[in-house]
Amino acid sequence: VFIPLTVGGGVRSADDVRELLRAGADKVSVNTSAIARPELLRELADIFGSQCIVLSVDARRSAEQPSGYEVTTHGGTKSAGLDALEWARRGEELGVGEILLNSMDGDGTRNGFDIEMLKAVREVVTVPVIASGGAGKAADFPLAVEAGAQAVLAASIFHFQEVTIAEVKQELSNAGYEVR
Repeated sequence: VFIPLTVGGGVRSADDVRELLRAGADKVSVNTSAIARPELLRELADIFGSQCIVLSVDARRSAEQPSGYEVTTHGGTKSAGLDALEWARRGEELGVGEILLNSMDGDGTRNGFDIEMLKAVREVVTVPVIASGGAGKAADFPLAVEAGAQAVLAASIFHFQEVTIAEVKQELSNAGYEVR
């Protein structure tokens, strides 16, 4: 394929990132290992550049955190004990070039992106935010972009051919957004 690829999962070190970049990844996302050792984000950004380090934030609603959103691990089943907005802000401070914001409450529901959470994260970071979790129809995508997402991510609606990429592109174009 001739599209930029962001690859993640099990990334724990600069050697892991180097291997993924050599294999063809354009960007590498980091999640659990950064929670365990936040300095890893700064190290990776210093070595490879902020433009290719993405902080993946798996967040869900929680009354336990000041913002109302907490960071999770293990597919959203375990709390990391971190406020999601503070963690996104900290990731930017440590040098990541993008935030992949995964709504664990919305993931797989097909009820649309968590616009409220997306807007809240956009208020605390200046790096691009990728919205993920909850897409159910082509009309969901322009709403996420309108809320501040610089990119949108979906999986199951495409895997199960409920929505086509062409339909999403058309919806985004109709809403006035540039589409490649």
